[in-house]
Amino acid sequence: MYKSKKPYHYGTGRRKSSVARVHLFPNGTGAITINGRDIDDYFGLDTLKLLVRQPLVTTENVGKVDVVATVTGGGVTGQAGAIRHGIARALLQMNEEYRPALKSAGFLTRDPRMKERKKYGLKAARRAPQFSKR
Repeated sequence: MYKSKKPYHYGTGRRKSSVARVHLFPNGTGAITINGRDIDDYFGLDTLKLLVRQPLVTTENVGKVDVVATVTGGGVTGQAGAIRHGIARALLQMNEEYRPALKSAGFLTRDPRMKERKKYGLKAARRAPQFSKR
């Protein structure tokens, strides 16, 4: 079995069609790396960076842990949500005492909302074709 040089805690996060595999390294500098790129390079919007850091802020671990995440699928907002979910799960693995704070903030709950399927006779899930008057 593969053994890492540095011990880490792992969490899988999901949101819409995005899946994030998050590795949390304790005693770090606070660096967040996503798909080999820094968080500032990966996410352009500050709101998405804030979304990713929320579990760390809640548990007061900003600057104490390094986060290395691999995320696939979906768009940038879904990916940010998946990373947040993964970080929360990894923090829980690190220290079980974080559970009440993370649970009350809603970071441990997997968001079940998905895209509604397209229906026959329609252009999308609910969008009907437009008919013009003659």
